[in-house]
Amino acid sequence: MTMAPEEIPGKGTFERGVHPAGRKSYAADTPIEVLPTPDKVEVPLLQHTGKPAESVVKPRQEVALGELVGKASGFISASVHATVDGTTQAVSVATLPNARHVQTIPIKSGEQPLAGDALKQDHFGGDWPSSGLEQHDVQRIRDAAADAGIVGLGGAAFPTHVKLSPGEAKIDTLLVNGCECEPYLTSDYRLMLEFPAPVVTGALLAARACGADRIVVAIEDNKPRAADAVRRAAEGTGIEVVEVETRYPMGGERQLTVAVLDREVPTGGLPMHVGVVVLNVSTAAAVARAVLRGKPLTHRVVSVTGRGLKRPANVLAPVGASYASLIEHCGGLTDDAARVVAGGPMMGFAVGDTEAPLTKGIGGVTVLTRDDVRTAEETQCVRCGRCVDVCPLHLVPTKMALAARNKDWEQARRYYLTACCECGCCAYVCPAAIPLVQLMRAGKAEMPPE
Repeated sequence: MTMAPEEIPGKGTFERGVHPAGRKSYAADTPIEVLPTPDKVEVPLLQHTGKPAESVVKPRQEVALGELVGKASGFISASVHATVDGTTQAVSVATLPNARHVQTIPIKSGEQPLAGDALKQDHFGGDWPSSGLEQHDVQRIRDAAADAGIVGLGGAAFPTHVKLSPGEAKIDTLLVNGCECEPYLTSDYRLMLEFPAPVVTGALLAARACGADRIVVAIEDNKPRAADAVRRAAEGTGIEVVEVETRYPMGGERQLTVAVLDREVPTGGLPMHVGVVVLNVSTAAAVARAVLRGKPLTHRVVSVTGRGLKRPANVLAPVGASYASLIEHCGGLTDDAARVVAGGPMMGFAVGDTEAPLTKGIGGVTVLTRDDVRTAEETQCVRCGRCVDVCPLHLVPTKMALAARNKDWEQARRYYLTACCECGCCAYVCPAAIPLVQLMRAGKAEMPPE
């Protein structure tokens, strides 16, 4: 049953945005399977917002699955753990799809005590209580999230323990984001469908940690089966499950906060400034596992999907596994495969080297064909205003992109370049094929601090 808009303060939607083809069918009906243990993983020390973790292991050291290998180097940082049993190698450097060069801890795999279905059950199976959670101390929940190295698994990779520690901000609502609005991706959908219980338990624990009295799970209305599964798992808990309009980028924190609660996050602000904490459903499940089972974030579900793959699937994979290993597991590339994308086609990054390691914030690997990526040649802006019409943050993408291209930082600040969420709506509708998102990403990286 879809909750009527009048039962929530918001209208179940937001202004602007776009409606790209969903293309969820490639992997939506494929149950979560487990990636066979790769011969080697490379665990990046920086795969989150904030400072990189600091290595605490030496080369040729034996490590076990879940053992700390990189310790958080500040409050806004995240620890990293061994994602296989094996032997560490000398610290290396990898280039991630976002072009960032990061140090990694390579681990050569050994014999694995957990693999296959046993590993999946260890992550998501078994009993997940929905009552009696008041016994868990607020600070203990936050500490467990920090010790487990949990970050936002919806893409932003912001350290979760920071969100659960709002300081002076008064939080009244926890919004659990099950929208998964990116085309192609279905990893959150499969988690909600197959294992909704840890999502519910994690939401209850997270709400306790941040002081929220109300919990709302928001799911786009193109996922009714997932909404029904979460609703059944949440019975008797007081958690509200609402279905919101399928509109991109509904999964953005600012858009979801407006759609569900009718609260507008100020430019440059965060949801906590309007009394809200937003967590992805996979992040909530990771919180439950950390608090109740003492297990760190070592694996995540990834949609490996698209027309350029022979066998799309949803895969539970160790952080640090290569994109190549995921593609090989899914049967390899088709003859007309043209581009591998880390994430979805709207916000993802093209993968230049498939030996690059998977990071915590990547929920999908999308393989596009030549037909999918055929683009028009860039021409001059015709000032049609389409990018302004669809920008969900009410920005002026052409002005920001032009300022970034000309390195006019005063103009870039005047038009709030740093507020851009890089959703890609502007580039999606641009008739001149201007690479607006790429220009704004580059501008944000190059713009000197004030």
